[in-house]
Amino acid sequence: MKVRDVMSSNVESCSNQDSLQAVASKMESLNVGAIPVVENGQVVGMITDRDLALRGIGHNGNGHASQVMSNNIVTIDADANLQEASSLMAQHQIRRLPVVENGNLVGMLSLGDLAVQDQSDESAGEALSQISQNDVQ
Repeated sequence: MKVRDVMSSNVESCSNQDSLQAVASKMESLNVGAIPVVENGQVVGMITDRDLALRGIGHNGNGHASQVMSNNIVTIDADANLQEASSLMAQHQIRRLPVVENGNLVGMLSLGDLAVQDQSDESAGEALSQISQNDVQ
């Protein structure tokens, strides 16, 4: 099974010039904990609710997305298989992977997406185990 078969394809994003308030508001209205930062269709960063809470406070909530986003983003191609996705998640200790096609954002794959697939239950379990194991070290 491929990533495109289980990814969320209705992904909202923000730009690196969006205000932190706008990003937080979008996350709240979408009920998500992370949002990709996209410029010209390509993922240039990722902002999590934790980034807003920890780094955003340093800017008194008045900064821009570019000031709190993570820059070294791991992405996966929509045609990759689920085993590759779970391995990437485990290796990089991440719970969400932006999905790209020809370099452009087309979806988002979460650890939860992997967990609900019968064929990937074991892969998701392994990924979560490795992510959680490394969190406590």
